Amino acid sequence: MTLQTFKEMLTRQPFQPIRLTLSSGQSYEVRHPEMAMLTRTSLLIGVDIAPDGVPAEFKIVSLLHVASVEPIRMQPT
Repeated sequence: MTLQTFKEMLTRQPFQPIRLTLSSGQSYEVRHPEMAMLTRTSLLIGVDIAPDGVPAEFKIVSLLHVASVEPIRMQPT
């Protein structure tokens, strides 16, 4: 996937939550656009989200290792 593709996914209105699966088989969910930050070669993803919406840490994912991206169906609250 290209940098432009990721940029479009993160700025889409309304935002569509996504699950990224890496070449290692590990996966990460991006449920809100503010939980991810894009650089030229990587995506920083907030993980271990607290009830106040603030992540405890972040993971750095190389765009080259993203094997697939799929939409996440959100449960109604």
